Amino acid sequence: MTSPLTLGTAGHIDHGKTALIRALTGVDTDRLPEERARGISIELGYANLELPSGRRLSVVDVPGHERFVRTMVAGATGIDLFLMTIAADDGVMPQTREHAAVLEALRVQTGVVAVTKSDLADPEVALIEAIELFPGSEAVAVSARTGDGIDALRAALDRAAAAVGSRADGGSSAARLHIDRVFTIRGAGTVVTGTLWAGSIGRGDELEVLPQGRRVRVRGVQVHDQQVDRAPAGQRVAVNLTGVAVDEIDRGDVLVGIGSEARPSYRVDAELEFAAAEEPEHGSRVQIHHGTREAAARLAWLGGRFWQVRLEQPIVPAAGDRLVVRQIAPPDTLGGGAVLDPQPRRHGPGSDLLARLERLARGEAPEPTGRARPAPRTPAKPAPESRITPAPLSASAQVLEQRLRDAGAEPPLDSELDAGDLAALRDAGRVVRVTKNLHYQVDALNEIRARLVELAKRNGGAITLAQLRDELSTSRKFAQALLEHFDSEKVTIRRGDEHVLRRSAS
Repeated sequence: MTSPLTLGTAGHIDHGKTALIRALTGVDTDRLPEERARGISIELGYANLELPSGRRLSVVDVPGHERFVRTMVAGATGIDLFLMTIAADDGVMPQTREHAAVLEALRVQTGVVAVTKSDLADPEVALIEAIELFPGSEAVAVSARTGDGIDALRAALDRAAAAVGSRADGGSSAARLHIDRVFTIRGAGTVVTGTLWAGSIGRGDELEVLPQGRRVRVRGVQVHDQQVDRAPAGQRVAVNLTGVAVDEIDRGDVLVGIGSEARPSYRVDAELEFAAAEEPEHGSRVQIHHGTREAAARLAWLGGRFWQVRLEQPIVPAAGDRLVVRQIAPPDTLGGGAVLDPQPRRHGPGSDLLARLERLARGEAPEPTGRARPAPRTPAKPAPESRITPAPLSASAQVLEQRLRDAGAEPPLDSELDAGDLAALRDAGRVVRVTKNLHYQVDALNEIRARLVELAKRNGGAITLAQLRDELSTSRKFAQALLEHFDSEKVTIRRGDEHVLRRSAS
């Protein structure tokens, strides 16, 4: 028996996703009256697709309109392969590219592109665009209205499914189901649905709802409207629960097995990737999507491709889970990556931390195996003649330092500077990294600090971003970077729109 898989649709609004799923499965996934009236998908829809080999796929049909991309992300986080739709009469459109970015962030790299509406326009140009956007994926011209190409599409999906490993093949890990729908059925009680990410769920199991920590028991399990004794990971599952009312559980919550290591967390250390033009700065406020939950967060840069994600609402992460990072306004997908540490302490960058994160990114243990940490010891105080003198700075590094000193509150971006000279200045303690892309000359930064402290004292012990911007005659971007740096250095502490001077700094 083949292991279960979940297929997610993707594509621009009105590119025929729902009509195509209806042609493939016979199921109309537009289940809400508003969806049928407006002709677009608003919520996630579900269907069961049988392939020529006899394999069955759980299909998640997602909205394409920008307003509903957040719902698309919630559906895509549990899928194993994709079915992207591109209309022959439109070609690649904005949401096509954004859905492609979401799939890339989630590392869903196997799938098929359906060039729809091929009865209305020549599909040749759209097929070329499909191959350019999804190299390595099959592209098939189809028409949901006439049925042309539907059999070829089923065969292509069969070949793609054969190349994907199922979550059910991962062994006997504890159950974890991210909930996307909650409703009640008369005579049955509370029912939740979602894609089962790990483990299995069966009748009589005791589970825990996170982040609430509420214990529940499984009364029944269904897969595609069929009652089963036990459902393995990798497919859509409906679970009838006892011990919880419908208003005590919500979309975004997680069902886990008792004793699961997955716990709610307000912080994760992650390896994130962004398009060069989209990379956020240290301290950026973004929207994080994990499972079926979205939460606002701040990004704290830890060095290289590593970031600490500091969330305003808890998620229930595990190492290896994928995250999608979206810009809050205007909404756009910036990138994504993998959770490395689901329960880290709050920290900033450091060489030991970077070494640890590199090991986690390679799938290794946080500490090298077989090596105990040496007991701390107090080093002997060196004799004056044994102290190490830093290597003299090169002429070009000295020129760069003068340039940064003269720039004052508005230094050039790191990308405009020589990386070797900048590293030498940093090693010599002559510059300070303030954001991921900005270094300040140490004397210039000390002068700014002194001006900030004096300004705060004149204003009753607090300062706003606008006040510092005016004091330094600089832009909002530089003033914000400096305030966030001084907050992290414990010179100030943010309270609402003000940054209050700490007693130790005054």
